Amino acid sequence: MLGVDDFAIRRGQTYSTVLTSVEDHRVVNVLPTREGGPLAAWLIRHPRVEIICRDRAGAYAEGVRRGAPNALQVADRFHLWQGLGRAVERCVAAHRDCLRNPMPSGTLPQDTPPASERPQNGAEPVGRRAERKKAAHALVHEMLAQGHSRRAIARHLGCGLNTVRRYANAARWQDTIRDNRPRPSRLAPYKPYLERRFAEGCTSLTQLHGELVAEHAPATYGMVRAHIATLRGAPSAAPPRPPTVRQVTGWLTRHPTALSEQDRVGLKNVLARCPELVTAARHVRDFGEILSGRLGATLLVWIDAVDASQLPGLTGFALHLLRDLDAVTAGLTLDRSSGSIEGAVNRIKKNKIQLYGRAGFELLRKMILLQ
Repeated sequence: MLGVDDFAIRRGQTYSTVLTSVEDHRVVNVLPTREGGPLAAWLIRHPRVEIICRDRAGAYAEGVRRGAPNALQVADRFHLWQGLGRAVERCVAAHRDCLRNPMPSGTLPQDTPPASERPQNGAEPVGRRAERKKAAHALVHEMLAQGHSRRAIARHLGCGLNTVRRYANAARWQDTIRDNRPRPSRLAPYKPYLERRFAEGCTSLTQLHGELVAEHAPATYGMVRAHIATLRGAPSAAPPRPPTVRQVTGWLTRHPTALSEQDRVGLKNVLARCPELVTAARHVRDFGEILSGRLGATLLVWIDAVDASQLPGLTGFALHLLRDLDAVTAGLTLDRSSGSIEGAVNRIKKNKIQLYGRAGFELLRKMILLQ
């Protein structure tokens, strides 16, 4: 098993190729360029190579085909996910107008339906929110009937376990719709005191907060500041800035469990305003399941679905996978990766730092091979 990757002699100008043994993480050779010719020549001299882990560079793919046509090529999963991230960023950038219109209220559209969508006099709920609830309820119960656990359903849908439990425990989908009334603030019992002190001329936030703390009131400095701001006739906070393209890209490509509550709220607000990004999020989640579950056999189905959606960035990424389909499918199926190669590249960077960048290729190559 051979690992192939490039590293920079001079960043942006000159690159070389490092070859490693995947089994024992040992560097076996360093080639002066990252072109396919030297790699093909080395593989011809070493015909015992059977599996080659590499990134998706076209020169390496051609070099392997010429030097070891019978070897199995395995595309690195890290580079596949990295490429997907760049495609998602282009897709989000194409729909940046959806990011510039923050919701007028700070709550989620799923939690506060418009008045026209609220049930009147016991009538059945209608509208987009009701349709989403109905579809989610049916999907959860269908997957439960198939024998999936609630935790597995939560991972598949990319939502919280408590949300799945709520749908599972509801006999009818209408039971999942609930009126979210605002909770009383912890500051509410002390607002009359603050208003009286403010009317007396005490406008120091620090002093007012200190007086409440002395009375063991469960009030934070931010609560006092927000209430005093309303008494002054000024907005309690500046309008929220719309998320950036990079932020939304991170929300879409990170695992749902790695998102904070604020990130989840921001992502749901964005998806509520942009159906195209809802489709993109579904494609990203499906590709993540293929990658983590080693479901490379379903890759063509995913490519067809992305091609049909015609999303900028994502469609180009999916169709580009067809050029290297065998290696990508192997990378998404086999338990092989380029982790040892990346470790070798990091050690090479340390050698370059030790030589202060003054070493020529031959000296650097000797230091790499002697380690």
